[in-house]
Formats: sequence, structure tokens, C-alpha cells
Amino acid sequence: MADVMLHKFDAVVIGSGLAGLRAALELSRRYNTACISKVFPTRSHSGAAQGGIAASLGNLDDDHWEYHMFDTVKGSDYLGDQDAIEILVREAPDVVYDLEHLGVPFSRTSNGRIAQRMFGGHTLNHGEKPALRACYSMDYTGHVLLHTLYEQCIKHHTRFFSEFQALALIIEDDICKGCVAWDIHSGGLHIFHSRVLVMGTGGYGRAYKITSNAHANTGDGLGLVMQQGLPLQDMEFVQFHPTGLWKQGILVTEGARGEGAYIKNRHGERFMSKYTPKLMELAPRDMVSRSIQQEIDEGNGIDGLDYVHLDLTHIPKATIIERLPQIHDLAFNFAGVDCFTQPIPIQPTAHYSMGGIPVDNDCHVVKNAKKVTIQGLYAAGECSCVSVHGANRLGTNSLLDAVLFGRRAGRSALADLSSIEWNDLPDDPRRFAQAEVDWILNNRGDQRVAYIKHDLQESMTKRCGVFRTAKDLTDQLTFVRELQARFKNIKIDDKGMIFNTDLMEAIELGHLLKFAELIVAGALGREESRGAHYRKDFPKRDDANWLKHTLAWRKPEGGVEFDWRPVVITKYEPKERVY
Repeated sequence: MADVMLHKFDAVVIGSGLAGLRAALELSRRYNTACISKVFPTRSHSGAAQGGIAASLGNLDDDHWEYHMFDTVKGSDYLGDQDAIEILVREAPDVVYDLEHLGVPFSRTSNGRIAQRMFGGHTLNHGEKPALRACYSMDYTGHVLLHTLYEQCIKHHTRFFSEFQALALIIEDDICKGCVAWDIHSGGLHIFHSRVLVMGTGGYGRAYKITSNAHANTGDGLGLVMQQGLPLQDMEFVQFHPTGLWKQGILVTEGARGEGAYIKNRHGERFMSKYTPKLMELAPRDMVSRSIQQEIDEGNGIDGLDYVHLDLTHIPKATIIERLPQIHDLAFNFAGVDCFTQPIPIQPTAHYSMGGIPVDNDCHVVKNAKKVTIQGLYAAGECSCVSVHGANRLGTNSLLDAVLFGRRAGRSALADLSSIEWNDLPDDPRRFAQAEVDWILNNRGDQRVAYIKHDLQESMTKRCGVFRTAKDLTDQLTFVRELQARFKNIKIDDKGMIFNTDLMEAIELGHLLKFAELIVAGALGREESRGAHYRKDFPKRDDANWLKHTLAWRKPEGGVEFDWRPVVITKYEPKERVY
């Protein structure tokens, strides 16, 4: 291994979004810690989050953690594990105050407290009326959280390896010993030998054509876990945000509706009155997305096209400038509309992955339904599945999940480091990564990465989107496997080592194709409608048969293997979701 750089750190974190940075901050205070990221940390997708982070501070109303828990359980369509949800909502105020003390510049009330606003699905007194629960910084909340945590990691001497693509985990006998990464900037493999490793690699919205996700969100962490023969959980549950800019998919924060924006069809009707008359535009995201798509499918889109209007024109200009300045800029720059005087064209956009790497409540990665853990391996944030979001995530719970469980992963790893010794690396830890790079660089096929990726994204949006049917899913499963076969015959033009984006895009496509099969197969198998997973041929929720989590493995010989585990129910028995 003389030609491979070898690094040795007590702790390694893969990913520099909110979950990764919060874990790295916790670990860096006591141990030698590295953070590997394929983008510069402040370019991580967490910075695109706009509307806020949930916590029952009660600064503007009589909020309570039990109300937050009820909303999160109900919003999850009762698939969220209630022991994990209780951790989320109980620790939320402490997490927000911790962020404030670290330096996050939250927007303020007139008396100097952290400002809070309404968000979809968040209510007081178990659904009585909307709650002011979202703590925010104008509509740049993710941006300020990300920069603050990055500054704190620098302060505590986290060693950053920016523009490094993780290629393989090093796991032997259920013990994680580090990872292998590719230096995107200069080329070459690097081995990171560690005692603990935390994954905070984010989501996978780039499996879809219309998405709010950054181009980096290709689910790499999920692919790395699948390489090791480990399962993914609840992959069929993909959230579509109701308000993405038409054709672009760029996020228009739910905070706009929290400030009073209306959704209207071609007739100028606030059509949410037909679907969720109590909460209207502030219903949970899955319901609002389906309502918009239903209107579009029935020909009620604007001018009969595939979008509706988000109308802010009745909101005072000063309020938009103070609380939603980014939305005005995005609408003007990308849609050519001035939201002071014109409605914004919007459509549902692939946004968030409720599923991911299965972990226990302390963020240890588990390998089966019995929750047997992998020593030294942790995951947090969108790449993980605790599960606090179940079948549908409420807005502002994602930033909370990332920061809270990022901190929890860091603390779990800290506690375990006192007993985890250094384990010897295998004889050639780079073997898998080297073989993958060599194959991509030297393969002489006739298929282009860009075309395969385009076909994947188009087909996933068409057949595995807001509405699903057995026929569409069966066709898509066949098609994904055809794309996997085409991938074996790819060819790239750039054979160089320095900033080879052809190589990186091929690696990313490999991950997308692997877990896309699990998304589609899981959706085909789950014969019910629950949360973001809506089957037109099975429109009802089926608690008798499907109140359970899906675990899915991609078999080496092809195909998908499933197992299931029960949902943890502590306080709230499943009921019909009425808003």
C-alpha cells in the first residue's frame, strides 16, 4: 500500500451537513476527528433548508412537547417509532438553545426571544389549532445553522478532508475499522483507519427528475452500506414537497404558507378546502402534495399545465422582505416572477427520504430486524432511519432530526470510544475501492452515464412519484434492472486523476441504481397507502398487515430480499388522520 495515503483518526465522520458537523463537533472536543466530504462543508445541502427547526419553546403560544409528539406521530401516519419520537421532541428545546449559545443568529420577537412561526401539521392541544413552533432565521435557517456548526468544528480542530469521495467502508466481523476515499482534487485513494465512524451523508433526491435536492444528493452513504451486505429501511417512503418551483424543483419553503400564502388552481380557488378544510395549506406535506397533483391530473393546473400557484401577493411587502427574502429572490431569478405582485408557479418536488440506514435510538447502525449492531458504525440525519418520521416527515423536523441525532451519534461514539480498541486493518483495505475505480476508468462499453441517469430520473418521477400503481411499479422495477444492465457497459472519456467529474458521476450513478431498486420493490410490495406512499390500487391504510417497517437487502445474485420489524407504539394508537 505504499502508493496509498494512510490516515489514522480516533473518529471519522463522512458528510459535512448538519448531522455530520454536529457529530464531528461532539467528537472533536475530546478525540482526534476527521470529517470527509465530497463538497466543501458550507456547500452541503443542509444549507438549502429554509423555513425553520421545530421545538416547543412556547415563546408565542402555550406549546408543549407532548403536542409536538402527537403531531409527529400523526404526521408519520403512525409508522414512526414513538420511543424515538419522544426523544426527538423532548430534547428539541435543549438542542435549539444549544445552537443559540453556539452562535446561531435566530430571528427574534419584539422582546428578544427566538421567533417562531406556523408550519404544516404542527398544532396545539392535539390538533386544536396551528402552533407557532418553527424557530427560524428569516428563510435562511439551514444556512446559518450550517455555517455556525462549521465555525465551531474549526474552533475545536476538526480535520476536514473536503472534496473527498468515500468509496468503501472497512468492515470485518461486524466491526467497522474506517473507510477508503478518493481525493477528487488531486486523485488517488486514501485509507482512513479509525475506531469509530459516523455517517451523515444526506438524502437521495437526485434519483428523481424534479427535486429540491442538490446535485450532490445521490445517496452515497446508502450505497456504501449496501456494499457491505447491510439492509436499508423504509425506502418506499419518499416525500414530495408540495411547493417546488415549476420545472426547476427548487424549494419554496413551507414557511411561506406559515406566513399566510395561499395555494390556488386555474380557477383562483384555494382548493385545499376540498381536502383538508381544517388546516388548509398548513396540512402535512404528503396531503398537500397529493392535493396539488390531483388538481393537476384533473386539468386544474394553471392553463391546464402541470403546476398551480403559490400566492403571496396579499402578504405585506415588509413581511416578505423581513421573513422570506430568499423566496422573493428565487422566484424572481428562476421563475421570472415578482412574488410581491405575481403568484409563484409551483409543483410537487422530490424532497426528503424518510427511509435510510437503519439505526437504534443511539444511532448505532443495525444489520437486521433484531437490531444487532455493527461495532463502531453510526449514522444520523437524512441518510439514517431511526425512525422518527415514519411514512411522512413534518416540516422543520428534518433540521431537528439532523442536529439532535447528529449530537446523539457523536455522544454515542464518545461513550463507546472508552472501550473500543484499535483493530488491525485487513490485508488490502483498498481492494474494493481500487477495483471500482479501475473498472470505471477502463471499461470499454457503449453506454453513457448521463443518458442512464436521465432515464432513471425521468422514469422514477413518472412511475414512482406522488401516485403509484402496481403496473407502473412493476414496469419501473423491470426498467431499473435494465438500467443496471446498461450501467455494466458504461464508458467515460476522462481517464485522468485530477478532478475527474466523469469518474465521480459514474460512482454516484452506481449508488442511485442500487437503492432505486429497493425504493421501487418496497413500494410494489407495500399494498396500502400510508403517508408519502400512495397506491391508487390500494388507497386505504392497512394497519392489520402493514403497520411495520420494511428492511430490504439487495441480493448479490440479483433481486431484493425483505424482512420486517414492528413499529414501536407507546402513547398513541393508530387513528384516522383528519385535518
